[in-house]
Amino acid sequence: MSKWIKVAAITAVAGVTATLAASITAYHGLTHVSNQEKDRGHQKAVAENTAADNVWYLKQPIQEWHQATDDGLVLRASYIPAEQTSQKVIILAHGINHAREQMIPYARLFHEQGYNVLMPDARAQGQSDGHRIGFGWPDRVDYLGWINLVISQLGDQTEIVLMGFSMGAATVLATAGETLPSNVKAVVADSGFASIYQMAKTTLRRDYHLPANPIVPIADWLAKWRTGSRLSQERVTDQLKRAMVPILIIHGEKDQVVPVGHARALFEAIKGPKQAYIVPDTQHIEAYAHDPKRYREVLSQFLTQYL
Repeated sequence: MSKWIKVAAITAVAGVTATLAASITAYHGLTHVSNQEKDRGHQKAVAENTAADNVWYLKQPIQEWHQATDDGLVLRASYIPAEQTSQKVIILAHGINHAREQMIPYARLFHEQGYNVLMPDARAQGQSDGHRIGFGWPDRVDYLGWINLVISQLGDQTEIVLMGFSMGAATVLATAGETLPSNVKAVVADSGFASIYQMAKTTLRRDYHLPANPIVPIADWLAKWRTGSRLSQERVTDQLKRAMVPILIIHGEKDQVVPVGHARALFEAIKGPKQAYIVPDTQHIEAYAHDPKRYREVLSQFLTQYL
């Protein structure tokens, strides 16, 4: 009997060890970005645009802006001044494993509407420092920094709109729950997710073909040890309960990356002024490409109420 108890104990220990190792590996894979991966993200962002949009961007009088974070990173961004003097500024937030160039089509859209444009590289993405992404959670503090930098550079009368996509949408929504200066007039979130913890589970199943339980719960505690914050405590919906700035939620009804249920949860959590644009037969971050005219109309109708 004792032999079988020992065998069972060894098997159990081996199982626990394997699960722990898988959790560590999964956490590293989900959050760590190498320099090579950052470069690939930049290349992907450029390649996904039309040639016309990329040429437009390269012809702009781009200024390189940067800010230093409290945790020792230098973050970088492209600033494109409006053709005519304007108080309106759009600060864009790109998606995971991309870079600021992913925002070129939207930068062009807003620039043609008379906006100054700021396009940051998120931490650990593009040319910004860092190798550990936070799925938009630490980025909310970074975006407070960009907001304050815009105001300091362009003046107290500046009117700011935040707009993000996928992870960038989570970023601007999480930022909305912070104490914002009155200069921030509206937030637009395209294809955002409601829970970083749930997105970690989805990503693990979809991209790594591994069971979410118990790997993600263990990785949740690893995150606490590594960063001081648990993934399960980083809920965008909780931030939205405190947000007072007007928010527009955009989402594709057929989104397979971030299911449309996230959009519904986000919309329900918003206590302040809000609007939703759910686009039928549309995948992740495809709403603009699906119907550019309608997309611009929805944006314009929403933003003209507050700027």
